[in-house]
Amino acid sequence: MSETDSCIIRHFRHYADLTDSDEALLDSLEREPREVERGEALWQTDDPAGRFCTLSQGWAYSFRDMEDGSRQILEIYLPGDVIGLREFAFKERLAGVMMIDDGVVCDFPHRRLLEVFRESFTLSMIFFAVSSQQQALLTERLVNLARRSARQKVAHLIYEMYMRLQRIMPHATRRFRLPLSQQQLGDALGLTSVHISRTLSGFREDGLLIRERQWVELLDPDALASEAEFAGRYLRDGLGPISGE
Repeated sequence: MSETDSCIIRHFRHYADLTDSDEALLDSLEREPREVERGEALWQTDDPAGRFCTLSQGWAYSFRDMEDGSRQILEIYLPGDVIGLREFAFKERLAGVMMIDDGVVCDFPHRRLLEVFRESFTLSMIFFAVSSQQQALLTERLVNLARRSARQKVAHLIYEMYMRLQRIMPHATRRFRLPLSQQQLGDALGLTSVHISRTLSGFREDGLLIRERQWVELLDPDALASEAEFAGRYLRDGLGPISGE
């Protein structure tokens, strides 16, 4: 996998300028790509937490299965994300991770991340920033679940995905792929798939967005953000104060 094709390098460049050495270190984390299929579990809750992975292609989510058989989706991962960082200090997995669609992941052991920390101060800062940003996403998800209406929940999640894709895709447009099923959207938002369907139909009637199969087109992004009461401060991360920029 070349550096120019590396999603993790594009992702990390968002935080700081990378040297050739930094990019080589990141590229070394993606030297053993493996194909994974939709619905494949990367790991389950309570599995040993001895490795991380980069998501090079495809989407994934972390989850917890409830005793009543329902599932709560916790995080949604996009290409370039590092999966497993939240369990850096744990011996067992706190949540399972499953692929949303077909993709490619690159596994690397715990010790490899420690080597990256030793060899690059810049990458150490960025990994810490990435972990902080994942925590911010979880915090916003909690607020979304607890304090927003059903329409606001759906609008907020879709607009968040739109904003995140803008950062990792150089030519992203208002029409983008959203491979989550209505059931998965419901599992992320605490809503039934029927409620998700009705809400999406309402957005179409109101001229906010159109969803067709796995694609979404935002007809009026500003109106959708207003509907969601979207405050994107949790997506405006960076290393300015730390790096002295």
